[in-house]
Parts: sequence; C-alpha cells; structure tokens
Amino acid sequence: MQLRRSLLVLTVFALVAAGCTQGDREPVERGGTGIETALPGSPTELPDADFESYATLLEDLRGTPVVVNIWASWCGPCRVEAPALAEMATAYGHRVQFLGIDVLDVRADARAFIERYAWPYPSLFDRTGAIRDQLGLIGQPVTIFYDAQGDLLDTHVGSITAEQLSAQVDALIA
Repeated sequence: MQLRRSLLVLTVFALVAAGCTQGDREPVERGGTGIETALPGSPTELPDADFESYATLLEDLRGTPVVVNIWASWCGPCRVEAPALAEMATAYGHRVQFLGIDVLDVRADARAFIERYAWPYPSLFDRTGAIRDQLGLIGQPVTIFYDAQGDLLDTHVGSITAEQLSAQVDALIA
C-alpha cells in the first residue's frame, strides 16, 4: 500500500513537472540587459527584470503597501486567481501597489494574459525565474505581501481567492 502511494505521488509529481517546463520558450538573454527599475507605466509593458531590479523597485515603493504576484500565462492556478487579482487591484486603487512578476514565459503570451484578465497593474518580465528562485520560492502562483515599510508580512503559495486577498490587503492598510 505504501509503495502504491509513493508511486502515485511520484507519477503526479512527474506529470506536473513535465507540464510546467519551458518547452519552446524564447531564448534566455544574458549579459547587459539594461534593466529599468522604474515601475512600468502600462500593465502590458512587461520590462525585463532580475532580482536586483526587483529589490530596487521594492525600495522605491516604500511608503506604500505592496502586493506582489508571481505568475505565468501557462499556469492553470494563475488563470484561476487572475480575476480576483484584477478585482482587488481595482477595488483598492492607489492605497496598495499591486505588482506582477511573470516568470518563465513568452512575452506575447504574458501580454495576452494581462489583457484577457484586464489587470490594471504593471508586471515585470522574469524570463528565467531568477526573482522567484532567489526569494526561495518554488512554482507559481505565489502572492507576497509587503507593508508600507517594505517588511514582508506574508507569503501565500498557490492560487488565492478574492476573500483571501481582501483580508490580507485590509491588514496591510489597517
């Protein structure tokens, strides 16, 4: 019985891992990327980002609570939570800065995803997943909550509901 369970777990893990590979993604660019640290003006702008530019951007956003969502257009659970993220970002307006980090994706697919779910907030494009990896996270979606002082308050791994988001954001602005 234990062997069957172990084989089932390994099989499921292998299937998930196979479904979450990069496949025919765009090639990784290395070297001087000229990465900008300013907050993108348009939700579909998707500037390249690495961990250093992400950390600099968070520093620049001090004084405002920040909700960071790590996502990918090919991620099923990301599609499930996308409407809730759009709803909460709209509801909380300028009281909280929402920021997406698109990982291991194709930029055109990411832009189509943002447009499909009408996200009103900017996202960064992390072609290699370096930001997520350097945060010590595995997979996506992941939602990270920072208070106005830039301190990490909570990390939610997996798809998040509008109710969960609302409770977390209310705690950020209380």
